[in-house]
Amino acid sequence: MARKRYRVNTNFKVENIVASANLDVELDLFNIAMKVDNVEYEPEQFPGAIMRLKDMGTTLLLFKNGKVICSGAKSEKQIGRSVKRAAELLRNYMKPHPKE
Repeated sequence: MARKRYRVNTNFKVENIVASANLDVELDLFNIAMKVDNVEYEPEQFPGAIMRLKDMGTTLLLFKNGKVICSGAKSEKQIGRSVKRAAELLRNYMKPHPKE
């Protein structure tokens, strides 16, 4: 029996890249949520704060241990700019990790 041949379109478009970063500091999520615009923090619902960088089109999940998840980007360059912008906005709410 002959196999049918189909023309298949394999083109694609990048819609959403998810990346992780580690700022290597401790973040004060409570004060970040109180003082930085577009940040939500409900620790009884989720252990991270949600930062929306509306002008960049990305959302970042911020965790106390300094880890960050960036989503919504369409390029690595956009991820880099988003993480740098977040670090600038969070600078006053960072402290070194406690000595282990």
